[in-house]
Amino acid sequence: MRVPLSWLREHAPVPADATAEDVLATLVQVGLEEEDVHRPADELHGPVVVGQVLSKEPETHSNGKTVNWCTVRVVPEGQEQTLTGKGIDPSGVQGVICGAHNFEVGDKVVVTLPGAVLPGNFRISARKTYGHTSAGMIASVRELGIGEDHDGILVLSTLGLDPEIGTDALELLGLHDEAAEINVTPDRGYAFSVRGVAREYCHAVHQPFTDPAKAVAARVPAPTAGGFPVTVDDAAPIHGNPGCTRFVARTVTGIDATAPTPPWMSARLRLAGIRSISLPVDISNYVMLEFGQPLHFYDLQALAGGITVRRAAAGETLGTLDGKQRTLDPEDLLITDDSGPIGLAGVMGGATTEVSDGTADVLVEAARFDEVSVARTTRRHRLPSEASKRFERGVDPQIAPVAAQRAVELLVELAGGTAGPEVTDVDATTAPEPIELPWDYAGRRVGVDYTAEQVVSVLTELGGQVQTTDEGWRVVPPTWRTDLLAKEDLVEEIARLVGYDTIPSRLPVAPPGRGLTPEQQARKRVADALAAAGLTEVLAYPFVSQADNELWGAPEPGAPVLSVKLANPISEAQGMLRVSLLPGLLEVLRRNTSRGFRDLALYEVGRVFRPVQQLVTRTLPPLGAHPGQEVLDELETGIPVQPRHLAAVFAGRDAAESPWVTPRPVDWQDALDAARLAGEVLGVELTVRQGTHHAFHPGRTAVLSAPDGTPLGYAGELHPQLVAAQVLPARTVAMELNLSSLIDAEVDVVQARPISGYPAATQDVALVVEESVPAAALRAALQEGAGELLEDVRVFDVYRGTGIEPGRKSVALALRFRAPDRTLTADEASAAREAAVAVAAERHGAVLRG
Repeated sequence: MRVPLSWLREHAPVPADATAEDVLATLVQVGLEEEDVHRPADELHGPVVVGQVLSKEPETHSNGKTVNWCTVRVVPEGQEQTLTGKGIDPSGVQGVICGAHNFEVGDKVVVTLPGAVLPGNFRISARKTYGHTSAGMIASVRELGIGEDHDGILVLSTLGLDPEIGTDALELLGLHDEAAEINVTPDRGYAFSVRGVAREYCHAVHQPFTDPAKAVAARVPAPTAGGFPVTVDDAAPIHGNPGCTRFVARTVTGIDATAPTPPWMSARLRLAGIRSISLPVDISNYVMLEFGQPLHFYDLQALAGGITVRRAAAGETLGTLDGKQRTLDPEDLLITDDSGPIGLAGVMGGATTEVSDGTADVLVEAARFDEVSVARTTRRHRLPSEASKRFERGVDPQIAPVAAQRAVELLVELAGGTAGPEVTDVDATTAPEPIELPWDYAGRRVGVDYTAEQVVSVLTELGGQVQTTDEGWRVVPPTWRTDLLAKEDLVEEIARLVGYDTIPSRLPVAPPGRGLTPEQQARKRVADALAAAGLTEVLAYPFVSQADNELWGAPEPGAPVLSVKLANPISEAQGMLRVSLLPGLLEVLRRNTSRGFRDLALYEVGRVFRPVQQLVTRTLPPLGAHPGQEVLDELETGIPVQPRHLAAVFAGRDAAESPWVTPRPVDWQDALDAARLAGEVLGVELTVRQGTHHAFHPGRTAVLSAPDGTPLGYAGELHPQLVAAQVLPARTVAMELNLSSLIDAEVDVVQARPISGYPAATQDVALVVEESVPAAALRAALQEGAGELLEDVRVFDVYRGTGIEPGRKSVALALRFRAPDRTLTADEASAAREAAVAVAAERHGAVLRG
């Protein structure tokens, strides 16, 4: 909200020498965040005065352009020129070349004299041009920075002005004014008005506030029986709240819609960020900024019958003021007449009843529309407006007749209209509900011992009605504070207006026995271990396409994958919640490789969304009311299962090249090692077996399981076709684990094994088995058969070729034996080795290689 200081001074005790920065520093004390300062004089200064054209001589030059050689008087005749500077004529008459033709001799115009600076750092000086010395410039509105019109110069009579020659044009046009811009939070819609900001300024400086609406309210006539017919018929209120609770209609006849907007009004609108359009439109915007009540003017002669406020019917359309034809939704609240829709209530009017230059009779609308209804229509049609911005934050239900009266008075005063005697006021508003505030509640919540006098003073200053009770106070909030609904809201206001600086700063003491939960500690240990191993943690977006979910959500192509569809996705290509972390991780990998990074090891810990059944859209309960248990249970059933996953991707080499290090390309073993590391941190030994997944390489894919057989995820090299299709680095490898299930498998107490001080006995064995027997299965059989003496078994070679039958392979393993209490003999080690081989032979048909 931009607030011109000249306007604010009419309603608040702002010192005459206060700047916009001073006003912002004051308002921030009551929680209004400063945004910006707007000061036209920063870009426009110097001698800019009112001049009168004395002569105008057209001259056509060799380039085909016709210009006017003019003389302009900038000092009243008979007076001396008090301005000095190079190019300023002491006679008070300047010679100026002007390319525009929309003025005549005798017109009063704005003249920028040598030494002036216009917006864009355009400096005015006397210069030779078209055979003359042009000492100044006759300015257009765009050159002055007060509009976009550049077709001709600004003739002051078109603004209804006839100032004295030599008058400071910057003062005349309100360009010495400045505006303070504040950021208005959604709960404080009343601050979207000069009235609301003035009230807050008075709070900040602890001065009484005189409400400008009271003086106008005293002149509001009572509703009449024969007023303009208005019907409110909301058959489908949202959350049970009627779309329109007040509708005031007034008529003004015989206006001159082409009358100029007074410079003081257009200057304030411009400084407030609103373009001057025409007098009727400017008046409606001016009153909206003044009181925070959006208005709409209808061409009374274009209306067909009375007005009905209702919901749209399916298939209805409306041509809005922005020139677009819009298909309406049954939730849209409409303003209609006998011809059909003529406006989107609280958002934008229709083109058929628009006020134009030919309009003579006007119907003034001042209404209060439901916040949710306006907000949904605004977003549905992507049609934000100054009106909707205020309605969706809440408008004072009692200000509508006041704003309508103010608009009627301005139309009569400035447009020459006549106020109609009829007054329509359809009023279904209700008084604010009283709030009970216990004696010490504010002090206990904030930590400050507020006195009873402070509490009553603040609540009264807000405009509330305060009544003392046995338990504390009963407070009726003011109608313009639609955000005050509970005692906590009142406490916030007490803390804000007494002063945030009075609240002591104390660090809370953490209660004993609290801290990270076991699950949080486990996740932290896993993340720390991967980071220590050289991986970089990243966070990817949880929004993916359905194709991504189908690719990563099931190991077999074509398998059904249930996904959670977003109701309002940021992109249609990312309309689902992820069922796997890998799509996001691979996108991060692709983005980094495109920027020149080649050796990457990335991981992420995050939630995935795996619905166990097809979810349907649930109706959310209304705001401001605690839902019942049945509603909560229904919402709970609509929440998908959200386990945490751990995923990692690798590309490039395992280390940077250096004189002492020869890096190797990453492979499937790196992905498998990252998964095993996560298991080791939690004391869970992952079971690894060869498997298949249509996103992974058919021969380089490992299925990872918990000791009890629970499947946890996959690791391996990505499928070459996928790598090519997604423009990933060659031989990209990845792994993903269900971290929640891995943590569930964590051993509560890890039993430490004593370290034996006796030497180990190592024996190798080479077993010939069928090609289909995994090395891991062979290793597991040897472990089982060797018994407790076996300390470790490791595969160190796999051979296929001469001496080995086709379809078979030789797997060489190193077995390390050790006893905790003695030195093993060769016979003991050999016996354990033979027992291990026997189990492998029985289970997998293994034969010792000769």
